[in-house]
Amino acid sequence: MKTDANIDKGKNTAIISYITFVGGLIALFMNAEEKNKFASFHIRQAIGLHLLQISVFIIISGFNNLVFIFPFWILFFVLWFYAFLGAVQGRRVLIPLVGNYFQNWFKTIAP
Repeated sequence: MKTDANIDKGKNTAIISYITFVGGLIALFMNAEEKNKFASFHIRQAIGLHLLQISVFIIISGFNNLVFIFPFWILFFVLWFYAFLGAVQGRRVLIPLVGNYFQNWFKTIAP
């Protein structure tokens, strides 16, 4: 399978963006000088996913019920793994339900 040179150049940055929120910020700075469209796509997805996870867990942190909190951990792990796997495979995969929003909301962060 042939890969685009743009994807090959941005793959490491895209993968780094999914490693915690700090990884997303590091990837943002790595992509600042030499803009790579593939890396920018995944940076927007990763930052959006990290911010969504942080905000949801702040909201549900008051619940001390593992039965309530555990499904959210599973949901975010599945979404993260799906997006991370796309970056590793060199594909642009939108995170289900929210990926288009992340691309629109963060288009100025990682153009």
